[in-house]
Amino acid sequence: MNKTTIPYKIYLDEQEMPKQWYNVRADMKKKPAPLLNPATLQPMTVEDLEAVFCTELAKQELDDTTAYFDIPEEIRNFYKMYRPSPLVRAYCLEEKLGTPAHIYYKFEGNNTSGSHKLNSAIAQAYYAKKQGLKGVTTETGAGQWGTALSMACSYFDLDCQVYMVKCSYEQKPFRREVMRTYGATVTPSPSMITEIGRKINAEFPGTTGSLGCAISEAVEAETKQEGYRYVLGSVLAQVLLHQSVIGLETKTALDKYGVKADVIIGCAGGGSNLGGLISPFVGEMLRGENDYQIIAVEPASCPSLTRGKYAYDFCDTGKVTPLAKMYTLGSEFIPSANHAGGLRYHGMSSIVSELYDQGLLEARSVEQTEVFKAAEQFARVEGILPAPESSHAIKVAIDEALRCKETGEEKNIVFGLTGTGYFDMVAYQKYNDGEMGDYIPTDEELAKSLADLPQT
Repeated sequence: MNKTTIPYKIYLDEQEMPKQWYNVRADMKKKPAPLLNPATLQPMTVEDLEAVFCTELAKQELDDTTAYFDIPEEIRNFYKMYRPSPLVRAYCLEEKLGTPAHIYYKFEGNNTSGSHKLNSAIAQAYYAKKQGLKGVTTETGAGQWGTALSMACSYFDLDCQVYMVKCSYEQKPFRREVMRTYGATVTPSPSMITEIGRKINAEFPGTTGSLGCAISEAVEAETKQEGYRYVLGSVLAQVLLHQSVIGLETKTALDKYGVKADVIIGCAGGGSNLGGLISPFVGEMLRGENDYQIIAVEPASCPSLTRGKYAYDFCDTGKVTPLAKMYTLGSEFIPSANHAGGLRYHGMSSIVSELYDQGLLEARSVEQTEVFKAAEQFARVEGILPAPESSHAIKVAIDEALRCKETGEEKNIVFGLTGTGYFDMVAYQKYNDGEMGDYIPTDEELAKSLADLPQT
């Protein structure tokens, strides 16, 4: 196709917005391993999960046979505030790189929360409200999930309690203030207001925290308050289900112009955006209808796919959550305080882990300074300041485009631009001042955290 036939931004009509979420597990012949009850080591039931999650979300979590779930009208109406989101042809970046590749990015930062997280936050808040709950507790890394959830809870008049990873709480004060503006209570984690927080602080004095720590605190807070449930922004199957709107819209937009993706790239921390972006494409692969190269990109400082072990592990540092089979660095692994706070998680979605184990996607780890170099390059030509998390995908998209420059291939490269980086200016300042480093854990460090995996 020539340049004039594909616009810079492909916008779908509201009528083309997905009316159903797609559950990729339905097409997987080998399903992800079930969540296990840590007390009995038996597969979790809806009844088990109801103590922590909303009932409807517990059902979605355990359903690996229903391919499509109707999106309730109230959620679709909320989506219309910022969806369908644009699929952008990166003509300026292509020209700057001098590549024959065609680069597309799905931009999920066109809402106040600044990221894709709102897709699942509004769904989880909706089901909490429908169940008659008072409020929800959660964790957040860089703050995108907490921001999104605070917006969703304010829409449905629910109380929102957020435990924010301490280093992000300190690095990103403005995102914290957006949450408070929307009515959320924000606590740096690990804190001294929960038993597990006090225990973690005693065991790791001066720790900067991790998503695993914050999850433990949020779950404890939920169990001690009547009328509350815990909600999670990534990792879980229910979250990847809601995030499938990203991939479904992307596929519809590409199909509209007769474009077939060759390479699909997403950053990977817990797996929400990556799983959401790739789900309909993976579905085609599983059904034998098409083939794609799919690349998960993670930080070298927290390399769960590329250096982790595929095993059952706790989803949190305090070891109070169900056991999930996933690529993990060990629940006691506390990553360095890198600036991609949303990717500082020790494990990976069971769905993404199983797809990776089956060879349906590949994984690459990239160093922080190279990520910010790519982010700066992208911002200067495409006019969007990307989130550090998203910039992992940008880095590999640029790598792939430059590879096409060497080979002369006109590949269609699609990546997820999960959010904006306007609240990440401390990170950009560190990079611009030459104060940013690259921390890569040693084999010994990883062996130590993996040594305590639960026996199943």
